[in-house]
Amino acid sequence: MRRFLRHPVRLVPLGFLVAIAIGTGLLMLPWATSEQRYTPLVTALFTATSAVSVTGMAVNDTPNYWNGFGLAMITVLTQVGGLGILTGAALISLAVSRQLGLRNRLLVQAETAEYGVGDVGWLLARIAMTVVVTEALMTLIVSGRLWLAYGYPPGRALWSGTFHSIQAFNNGGFTLYSDGLLAFSRDPWVALPLGIGAIIGGLGFPALFEAARHWRRPGRWAIATKLTIWGSVVLVAGGFLALLLAEWGNPRTIGTYDAPGKVLAAFTQIALSRTGGFDVINIEWLSEESYPLLIALMFIGGGSASTAGGIKVSTFFLLAFVIWAEVRGEPDVVVGRRRVVGSSQRQAITVALLSVALVVIGTVGLILITEGVRFNESLFEVTSAFSTTGLSVGLTPKLPELGQYVLTVLMYIGRVGPLALGSAIALNTRRRLYRYPKEQPIVG
Repeated sequence: MRRFLRHPVRLVPLGFLVAIAIGTGLLMLPWATSEQRYTPLVTALFTATSAVSVTGMAVNDTPNYWNGFGLAMITVLTQVGGLGILTGAALISLAVSRQLGLRNRLLVQAETAEYGVGDVGWLLARIAMTVVVTEALMTLIVSGRLWLAYGYPPGRALWSGTFHSIQAFNNGGFTLYSDGLLAFSRDPWVALPLGIGAIIGGLGFPALFEAARHWRRPGRWAIATKLTIWGSVVLVAGGFLALLLAEWGNPRTIGTYDAPGKVLAAFTQIALSRTGGFDVINIEWLSEESYPLLIALMFIGGGSASTAGGIKVSTFFLLAFVIWAEVRGEPDVVVGRRRVVGSSQRQAITVALLSVALVVIGTVGLILITEGVRFNESLFEVTSAFSTTGLSVGLTPKLPELGQYVLTVLMYIGRVGPLALGSAIALNTRRRLYRYPKEQPIVG
């Protein structure tokens, strides 16, 4: 037991399980629902897992099924899940750097701008301050807009602003409106703060803190920060343009909007599609070209050590550099005049391939256990669950209980899996005192 508790890598999955178990028990109570009745286990478990893993998927109409207590519990679970991810990642990073030995620890610190072990309290305080300040600013803007422009009573405006700000920053997708945020898709005072908050929460504290510290000298950023920041810019900009072009004339989404409204709705939806799960555009009525785009963005996700899921931006673009170096016949993978070590390349390939395998297994599983489900619907829903994004084409509430349990497992694995796997690989790093003879097999 002492050996188990020694490593935060082992504590993080357990901590999430405990939070999910407590949330499930509270959400099953009758005073958590609008009709004052006990909630079935599968519904409570799915909702608690979705909240703690900051996914936002739901098997029911959230604002009508849950009462104030239930919605407050979802909010608390989302905040606990978001903070747990950030602080857990911070502790794991510190544990990894301590366990790697002096030489490898110095390399980790040089490449990730990591903090020293003695800085744990300061680091956690800075993370908490970032969360509180960002969510407070979002709440102030959104609540003020709902009060002044939409006539909400002050209490209701504050509750709605707080709820959606917490969901956005933590990249959850629960909402107090049955149709998502469609009513605010053309309102920059609501859509933009939530979209920008989701981007900030999805960058991750290592990239965010280092970019803020050296914002005048991007050349000094570590490889992970460069891949995360510039990769996110490329994904958001490219995704925004692609979605805007695909949906420009679609009357069921943004086709009837004026030009500024189309631009705002497309940008906000892309910002939220990578990591958060709010519907700014009606997802069920997207054009066929938009679904592969959103699936790809969800699968990539956000930054490492962030509230976002997916295989992570740095992993995706590191693999792109690996492919580029191999195509060019380069002996080394170079990013920003820095050579990427082979272990990082293998870790990226491992995370990506295991993630692909899980999505494929989940997609086929849903097709086999659900009658009449189409492949693209199953793939979208499974990718959304695994990447903890929370977008849905409306399939989740129609699934049988077994299908909902499958998505529940995928949300949990997608939340703690990549973090625990990457850290476990790093902690297991060792140096073999001998090497076998080389052989070059045929590839392709």
